Order: sequence, then C-alpha cells, then structure tokens
Amino acid sequence: MTRRWKLIAPLVVWLAIYLLPVPAGLNVNQWHYFAVFAAVITGLILESMPVGAVGLIGLTVAGVGGYIDPDPGKSLRWMLAGFAESTVWLIVGAFVFSIGYRKSQLGRRIALVLVRRLGRNTLGLGYAVAMSDFLLAPATPSNTARSGGIVYPIISNIPRIYGSEPGPTAGKIGTYVMWTAFAATAITSSLFFTALAPNAAALVIAKKTVGVDVSWGQWFIGFAPLGLLLMIVVPLLSYAICRPEVKHSPEISEWAAKELSEMGPMSRNEWIMLVLILLAMFLWIAGSSPDIHVPLLGANFVNATTVVFIVISLMLVTGVIEFADIVGEKSAWEVFFYFTSLLTLASGLNEIGFIKWLANEFAQPLSGLTPSTAMILLVALFFWIHYFFSSITSHAAAVLPVVLAVGSGIPDLPVTTLAMLCMYSLGLMGVISPYATGPAPMYYGSGYIGKGQFWGFGLIFGLLYFAGLLVIVMPWLQMVR
Repeated sequence: MTRRWKLIAPLVVWLAIYLLPVPAGLNVNQWHYFAVFAAVITGLILESMPVGAVGLIGLTVAGVGGYIDPDPGKSLRWMLAGFAESTVWLIVGAFVFSIGYRKSQLGRRIALVLVRRLGRNTLGLGYAVAMSDFLLAPATPSNTARSGGIVYPIISNIPRIYGSEPGPTAGKIGTYVMWTAFAATAITSSLFFTALAPNAAALVIAKKTVGVDVSWGQWFIGFAPLGLLLMIVVPLLSYAICRPEVKHSPEISEWAAKELSEMGPMSRNEWIMLVLILLAMFLWIAGSSPDIHVPLLGANFVNATTVVFIVISLMLVTGVIEFADIVGEKSAWEVFFYFTSLLTLASGLNEIGFIKWLANEFAQPLSGLTPSTAMILLVALFFWIHYFFSSITSHAAAVLPVVLAVGSGIPDLPVTTLAMLCMYSLGLMGVISPYATGPAPMYYGSGYIGKGQFWGFGLIFGLLYFAGLLVIVMPWLQMVR
C-alpha cells in the first residue's frame, strides 16, 4: 500500500499544479513544465522508484511535451544535452576511483594505519577516525561509500573491544567513535568538491542559473579556513559532548596493528593506486591555476574531468581495476542517469524563464533589507529546510535554483558568495538528522547513538557548522573572490 501511494503521489502533484490557474506573469507552457518538475522532485523525495528512473521519466515527459522547444529534433537535443555535462562525468569517474580504493585495499590500510598511530587514547582515536575520512574524501564522491563502506566497517569493531555494546554500555566509547565519524564526513563532504556527488549537481545548477563556476582548487580554498578548523575542533567537541568513559585505548592500536599484519606489506596495486590518486590531486590543483604548465598534456590548464579519464585509463592499463568493474559499478551509473536528467530538467526552468519570474516574485519581500541580511536569510532557509529532505541532491535541485534566483534579483547582493555558501552547506547539513544524508541511517541504526542523542547532537553541530559558514566563510569569500 505504501509503495502504491508513493507511486501515485507524484502524479497527484503534477495534476494538481497542472489544473491550477496559471499565475500572472507566466504562460501555460511554463506552468505545465513546472508541474512536471514538481512531480519529479516529489518522486525523488518519496523515492517512488529508483532515482535514475524518476529523473529519466520526468525528462522524457518534458521532452515529448515539447515544453522547451516544440520542434521534436530540438527537443531531443535538449534532452540529451545533460549526458555531455563534464561535471557529471567527473563524479562518475570519481566513483571508479573508489573501486580502486576498494579493490586494492588502500582505503582500509589508510584507516588502519591512522588508528594504530593515533588510537592509544580515546581523543586520539577520534582524530584517527576523522583523518581516515579526510584522506579518503578527495577521491571518493559518495560519503555513503566512504564513511559507510570503508570507515564504518572498521570502526564498528572498536567499541566491542572495550565491552561497549549498543544500549546501556554504548557511552563507554561507542557513542563517541560513531558520532565523530559521522560529524567528520559532513565536513569533508563540503571541503572537497569531489567528496560528495551532489556538489557537482549544485555547481551545474549555479552555473546555469546565475553563471557561477569554480575550479576544484577554488572550491577547496573557499572552504578551507572553516573546514580545516572544524577537522581540529569536531573530535574535541564530540569528546566533550559524548563524554566517553574510556579515556585510554592502547588495545585499539594493538588491534589495528594485528589487522595490518594480516594484510601484509603494501601490494603492487596499492602502490599504483596511491601514485594515481596523488597524480589526480596534482592535476586537479594544476587545473585550478593557468600558471602551472603540464608539459605532457601540452596545455597550461587541465580540465578536472579530463584528469578523471587520464587516471581511469592508467588504472585500467596497470590492472588496478578491470573494465568489468566499471560496467558493474551500479551506483555510478545510477548517479549518471539521475544527475543528467535532473540537471537538464533544472536548467529547463531557467531556459523557459520560470526562474526569472520566481526570482522577481520572491525578491520583493526582501527588497527593503540590506544585501548582507538578505543573503543570511537565504542561506539560513537553504540550510535548515533540509529537515524536510532525505536526499541532498533532491534538496539542491529543488531549492538551490530558487534561492539563487531570488538572490540575483536583490540589488548589490553578491550572488557568487551566496552560491558558494549554499553549495558548501550541502555536506554540512547532512549532520542535522538521522535521514539527512546517506551514511546517517547507518550510524543511527548502529545503536550506539540514542534517538534523542542523534537529534540533539545534530542540532548542536548543525548550529556550529551554520555559524561557521556565516562568521568565517562568508567574509573569507568576499576577500578572495
């Protein structure tokens, strides 16, 4: 019954909007296109069917309906345009990087090495957990794969060594370890452009809506003052809030050392994967600066997506992964169809003039406010409305175009700063609820963080992260832009 209701709800939303009177300032075509878009967003929020299927169906309906262009040939070209979007391929490629981490066992080794070296006391263990995510983040675009697939399976073994089980004994050490891991992945998801898949979606929306575009390096530099500070503060704050009973943990280092011993020395594929990831990092940074010349590529500027293809080709040539691994990476191709269809639909709102109309309508109530006040209110809306979303990508697709359009309609408001603050919010807002981001249900369901604790911790850290955006990142962006 629930499944049937979720399938029907998007159709109800579409029909309701379709039948409503067309608002002043819009034509019938624009309003009916919005009805399709709203139905798609509803389907994504309710997860009526696989997200890629929802987006593809919506794109097909919009294309067949001729809402963007009545000419069938031009309508088809519009439908296919998103499949050539470079940022989508960047994320698909980064998913392939995660295959290399997984198959080579490099990701597991990095986490175990940090636990062995920093895990002799509980606070050090918290930093080891956070650093594991930090080191994996630049080349793992799914925080679910990174935190849920690599970090969580390792750290879930730790509490039981001390008799800390889900329930009454969770507070011994389990609550602290689990919450630190979860809070850290929210930070790294915002710190690196390639650490969270929706970052790419948001950047495409920002580029198509208000013309804002940034490189991999510019993204990192813009958030680094807050991101690096939070990586230092969060394990400490988690320690103070969770108050673990166990203060020292030499057994953890011994356990990690045993696991590493069983793994043996670094394999050929681990070494190759490490070199390739360092190469990708170098080329991404080089691509951020036209002053850095890369002779082998014959250009001063290396496109971030080109870097992905270079590294994947080398992974295939060296045998770190096989082509069958790429074909079989289901999550990568789900993201591919999801993003291409959703981003094309979102850009269509701008192409038909709907976003401009919406901006004018919403900007009027804010017209009497100073640009700074209006920007803070818009960022606050974008951040805290995530309580109503279980998908960060759905949130970005539904809310970001509106917020950016409204901001662009307010005189003297720095739209680039607004766009960056909203995009940086995507990773951070994942901390606020047990359903706010992919890894959240996993940590929530571990039993180490109580229901009330999860909501309380989420609010505390959400307030901290949001305050950091306004107090540190906002003035920093105005200085470096």
